Amino acid sequence: MVSIPEPNVSVRTLYQSHSRWLLGFLHRRLGNRPDAADLVQDTFMRLLMRPRQFDGQKGERSYLATIARGLCIDHWRRHKLEQAWLEHLALQPVALQPSPEQRALIVETLHEVDAMLLRLPSKVRQAFLLAQVDGLAYREIAAHVGVSERMVKKYLAQAFLHCAILEAELDGLLVE
Repeated sequence: MVSIPEPNVSVRTLYQSHSRWLLGFLHRRLGNRPDAADLVQDTFMRLLMRPRQFDGQKGERSYLATIARGLCIDHWRRHKLEQAWLEHLALQPVALQPSPEQRALIVETLHEVDAMLLRLPSKVRQAFLLAQVDGLAYREIAAHVGVSERMVKKYLAQAFLHCAILEAELDGLLVE
């Protein structure tokens, strides 16, 4: 469990001064008030974890909007990923459908894998996806990515290391 520092006066003041404005900002972007409210809370949680000083109201709103925009992008990407999985799942026979609890775990795992892939350098991610999703051989991956086969091996080793770390984190073996 993450320990959250006590809110200091400036974060409390920021919340009181800007949460309503931020809710409207996010509601216009998302078109969904409950999701917007969730992202308002996430925005202020990020601010709690990394407090900073501002040069006035314009700077405060600019910083909050930047955090919120990033959270919107994450939200849309997560939603798109979840929808793709649900569409694939709908094509499966009812007997193979996971329980609601299993669905929730699978969706959360998909989000974790997606986040891990996004943390990889571009060429490493591209090589990994070409190998795992498209089933390409090292020679074909090297041609696509524009590197040597030896570099492809290094990229895949790096990606597999990240996969192993993620698996250990998901299994609760690693703690931050």
